[in-house]
Amino acid sequence: MAVLPEHSWPMTRAIFSHLEDLGFDHGWTYDHLSWRDMRDGPWYGAVPLLSAVAATTSRLRLGTLVASPNFRHPVPFAKELMTLDAVSSGRITLGVGAGTASHDASVLGLTPWTVGERTSRFAEFIELLDTLLTSVATTYEGTFYSASDARMVPGCVQYPRLPFAIAATGPRGMAVVARHAQTWVTYGDPARPDSEHFDGLPRLVAMMESACDAIGRDPASIDRLVLTGAQGPGSFDSVGEFTDAAGRYAALGFTDMVLHYPRSSEPYRGDPAMLDEIGPVLGAL
Repeated sequence: MAVLPEHSWPMTRAIFSHLEDLGFDHGWTYDHLSWRDMRDGPWYGAVPLLSAVAATTSRLRLGTLVASPNFRHPVPFAKELMTLDAVSSGRITLGVGAGTASHDASVLGLTPWTVGERTSRFAEFIELLDTLLTSVATTYEGTFYSASDARMVPGCVQYPRLPFAIAATGPRGMAVVARHAQTWVTYGDPARPDSEHFDGLPRLVAMMESACDAIGRDPASIDRLVLTGAQGPGSFDSVGEFTDAAGRYAALGFTDMVLHYPRSSEPYRGDPAMLDEIGPVLGAL
C-alpha cells in the first residue's frame, strides 16, 4: 500500500498500523518535496515519516516509492537509509527511480536536467549508493557525484545492504535494474494509453528480462512490482475487482501489486473501508 505523506502524524500512525493488522505485506510513501497540484496542502518528508512508522510497527516492510536524484546526494541519503534500516530492524526497501522534470527538479534553483542527463545521473547515483551501503569507507569520483572517505558504520542491518526496488521503463533504466535491483518497479508502459495498460506490460517484462540476460543474471532473481493507479486500475469498488486485477498481474509474472491508500478526492479517490474487505483475501493470493 502506498500512502501519500499528507496526513497528520496520528492519522499516519493509525493508517500504517491498520495496514499491518489487515495483513498487507508492505507500506510505502512518496519521496517528493511537494507533488503536483497538492503543493499547497500538507506534505511531509519521507525519511522522518518512515522512521516514525518503523518505530510504531513491527512486521510491515516499509519504503519509498520512489526516491530520485532530483534533490538528493548519495552520501547523506545513504546515511539516512542505513539509519532507517536500523530503526526498522531490517524492514526498509529503497524504492528509487530517475525522477522527472517536476518541481523536485527545480526547487533547489537548478535548471532541470535533460532526459539523457537525468538517466546518466540515475545510473551513477545507484552505483554510488550501492558502494556506500556495502562499504565501511568510500572514496569515489564520478561524472556527477563524488565521495571522500564517506563512512557507513555500523552498516545496514540487512546484508549486504537494504534491497533496492528500482523503477524503469526504458533500456538504460532496465540495465540499472539488472545490475543492482532486488525488485523491478513499474506503473505501466508510458507509451500506452490507460485502456491498454495490461497489454503494454509484456513488452516491459521482456525488456527487463533481456537486460538481465545481457549480463548473465537470472531474471527470476528479481521480484516484479507494479504500482497501480497511474495506469490501469486504481481504487477498487469490490473484492472481485481487486482479485481480478491481482490475478492478471500474477499471470504476467508480477510478484507484488501496490495500491494507493484511498483518498476522499482525486488522485486515488476511493473508500478506505474497502481495505477491510480486501484484507481477509490477501493470504489466498
